[in-house]
Amino acid sequence: MAAFALAASLTPGPVNIVALSAGLNHGVRQSLGHITGATIGFTLLLVLVGLGLQSLFEQVPLAGVVLRWGGVAFLLYMAAMLAMSKAHDAHAEPAAAPSFWQGALMQWLNPKAWVASAAAVSAYTRDGTGIAVLAIIFFILCYASISVWAVMGGWLGARLTQAHHLRRLNRIMAALLVASAAAMALMSLGDTAGALPPSDV
Repeated sequence: MAAFALAASLTPGPVNIVALSAGLNHGVRQSLGHITGATIGFTLLLVLVGLGLQSLFEQVPLAGVVLRWGGVAFLLYMAAMLAMSKAHDAHAEPAAAPSFWQGALMQWLNPKAWVASAAAVSAYTRDGTGIAVLAIIFFILCYASISVWAVMGGWLGARLTQAHHLRRLNRIMAALLVASAAAMALMSLGDTAGALPPSDV
């Protein structure tokens, strides 16, 4: 259970890319809002999926479509903010660090989070039992994993003293978010039923 939670939380994805960029542009301390929001958002999603939330999307396929396209729009928005970031530029007003609510919302709009939640609930709980233990393990490892990405960003930010190097790295991370949004859009277009991805993806 812990190994699954670590793999699901530590591997690259939109939430971790934003954590990396937050650490890079704002430092680890200013990234704590995003880290905490993303962790609580995912844990809440996991618990609700364990209580049967995913069945809603089987009964109302349009809800899955709306969720996915909302995720595409949100990722593109975050990518635009990152691409236009002017951190370390003395003549520009620095952009705000990603907030608690942005971190939480990103998890709910992230197909990776839904797939991980559904797979974990399916594999490690039975008839609703075990969800509390699963949620505690995911909370701890999710917080630690996202923090690792923010710390890596902070480490890079302390060493990238020239603004043009920072802008280049920000644009690379923005491009990764755009790629995530494009993959999500293709997934939505290819899913004629509009349901969320199955747990065995």
